[in-house]
Amino acid sequence: MIKMLHHVCIQTDKYKESLDFYTNILGFKIIQESKNFHTRDYNTWIKYGEFMIELQTAKANDTLHKWSSSNAGPVHLGFLVDDVQKEYERIKELGYTEFKLKNGQIVYEVEGEKLFKIKAPEGTEIEIRDTNI
Repeated sequence: MIKMLHHVCIQTDKYKESLDFYTNILGFKIIQESKNFHTRDYNTWIKYGEFMIELQTAKANDTLHKWSSSNAGPVHLGFLVDDVQKEYERIKELGYTEFKLKNGQIVYEVEGEKLFKIKAPEGTEIEIRDTNI
C-alpha cells in the first residue's frame, strides 16, 4: 500500500539554472548532490517539506527532448501557497520572469480560484495556487 508521494524526477540540460530556480526561487534545500552519477554529470536530491525532487542531467551521449504540454503523462507540478498574489510578487522581486500568460494575464482565475504558472529553466511548468481543492 502506498504511504505517500516520495519524489518526482526532473531531467535537465540546464543543471545550474534549474538548481538555482528550485533552491533560490522556490525554496528547496539540497539534500545530496552527486557528481558523475552513473554517466550523468549530476544527480541531486532537493527537498521542500516532505516533498523531494531528484534533479538530474542526461546520461552521457543522450540528448533530452524539450518539454511540451502536448506530452502524455505529467503536465505540470502544482504547489500550494497562502497567497497567490504575494507569491507572484515575491518571485518577480527575485528577478525571475518566465511566467506563462493566459489571456494576457499572469495571475488569473479558473473557476473562481487564483493561480499562475512559471516555467523552470529545463521547461517544467510549475503551477502556484492558494486554494486547496
